[in-house]
Amino acid sequence: MSRRVEIRAESFPLARPFAISRGVKTAADVVVVEITEGDVKGWAECVPYPRYDETVDGVIADIEKVRAALEGGADNAAVNEIMAAGAARNAVDCALWDFYAKRGGISVAETAGLAPLKPEITAETIGMGTPDEMGARAAELSAAPLLKIKMNADDIEKRLDAVRAGAPNARIIVDPNEGWDVALLSEKVRYLADIGVEMLEQPVPVGQDGGLAALDSPVPICADESVHTADGLEDLVDRYDMVNIKLDKTGGLTEALKLRARAEALGFEIMVGCMVGSSLAMAPAVLVAQGAKIVDLDGPLLLKEDRTPGLQFTDGRIHPADRALWG
Repeated sequence: MSRRVEIRAESFPLARPFAISRGVKTAADVVVVEITEGDVKGWAECVPYPRYDETVDGVIADIEKVRAALEGGADNAAVNEIMAAGAARNAVDCALWDFYAKRGGISVAETAGLAPLKPEITAETIGMGTPDEMGARAAELSAAPLLKIKMNADDIEKRLDAVRAGAPNARIIVDPNEGWDVALLSEKVRYLADIGVEMLEQPVPVGQDGGLAALDSPVPICADESVHTADGLEDLVDRYDMVNIKLDKTGGLTEALKLRARAEALGFEIMVGCMVGSSLAMAPAVLVAQGAKIVDLDGPLLLKEDRTPGLQFTDGRIHPADRALWG
């Protein structure tokens, strides 16, 4: 019985424009891979990310290069050998996990040797805006247990004070997306600690984060853009307290599980994050997120309309996927 591979681009309009330090998104542009053999179909989604020089067309081209290998029976181990880490490999790797789970009648979580999956608290993200806009959005989300605040280097105190006033009881993490420098960070860490910020995500650019080694920060600092796979993780030990694992960076669930195990062995706390995508992109990440210190998998909540069926979000928690979606 022959195996068939389908690759396609899809786009999900966002419920509202989403601004970070690098620009504004109005849609989640994703690539979907489906692997079919007989009546068994596995699928997955990736989000090409311009920060890593990825485009939808480029990711599709990268997957096309391995189509023959996939249709010839390449498994996850082979894919992780022949493809580089990144969005393209993520879609292929996770589609294979789903395909084998459905073919064998055993869940991906069981196959990976994980305990039964449970809901996890996920951050809900507030994009950049004026202090009044961000404060109003925080008030709308004030019942959320955890908020993630996107920032650049402008009006830091005004914006965060407005957020704190709007959601006085929420836990808060802050993500400048490489938009600060070490000098600015040194000025702001005490203020961040005083307003109860629990974590600061990749405040300075990759290549400038060596300066974090000498910084005595009362707020834990998490590597995002500075960490993609388990390779080179040791170099970050003196700079960061946490690492953010995203499947579009690791190139799939296979490497994400490996990265988590290696990071924990080195003493890092774990964050599991996402690009802005649908529930299909989040479903495999829920496996990696089990018991993580910080979970940030709210991508579907930013969309005007998600997939059906999609993941359930209740009381600030993301639930494991129904088998009809993935896994």
